Amino acid sequence: MNIDIEPIIEDSESVAPEGTVPEPASSGYSPVLEEQPFPAEPEVSPETYRPIISLKHVDIYQKDILILSDVNLTVEKGELVYLVGKTGCGKSSLLKLLYGEVPPHSGEAVVAGFDMNSVRADQIQMLRRKLGIVFQDFQLLYDRSVYENLKFVTKVTGWKDKNKRDDRIQEVLDRVGLKTKGHKMPHQLSGGEQQRVCIARALVNYPDIILADEPTGNLDPETSFDIFQLFKEISSQGTPVLIATHDYLIVDKIPARVLFIEQGKLI
Repeated sequence: MNIDIEPIIEDSESVAPEGTVPEPASSGYSPVLEEQPFPAEPEVSPETYRPIISLKHVDIYQKDILILSDVNLTVEKGELVYLVGKTGCGKSSLLKLLYGEVPPHSGEAVVAGFDMNSVRADQIQMLRRKLGIVFQDFQLLYDRSVYENLKFVTKVTGWKDKNKRDDRIQEVLDRVGLKTKGHKMPHQLSGGEQQRVCIARALVNYPDIILADEPTGNLDPETSFDIFQLFKEISSQGTPVLIATHDYLIVDKIPARVLFIEQGKLI
């Protein structure tokens, strides 16, 4: 799914030229969405949804090929959940179902209050506003600062109050340990810091849940541990986090609920 971005700008500040938003090669999902009205504060509490994710007897196909069968999964508010398996086992396919790129073939699937069996194409954008997505390959806008990266997301998701926007950007930068880095360009940051910017971007719109797909695949072990520890802190503050990973060592060091994918089954 390629998403054309044509934000309606309410002030004279500059925005990214059309075509500059990077798209992940693997999934086609863009973390930056089409503009629709979006409040600076969530109108509906995430507590409305219990659980945040509920899958019952779901089969997942990719191009008529069965990838995962009879998937049962629940994720509640405040949980940290690891989705562990070898490369190519179906972890990314499961995440694609959760953010609406792949439909369930059978069974029941509810994500952030949306029934994935009946969700319309025009509702997918609203679903994704309730999700924070973190990818392995960062997908930052490298021609602008950390602050501008986050501001661009808030613009295309409808924030109108510049003071609230700036307060929220500073809040999430503080939360990920980048309080003084807003003026930096991405290339001036380490890999771990760039991933923290991505986590801040995922947090900025008050997501119901964060989905992370191999978020430390390009990072060294020490930095990877720090990123996982940050996810642990985020989940402990109420925002659930589902991490797809094959890094068994970190899973052992930072305990949480672990789900394994083996031979097309989630166990």
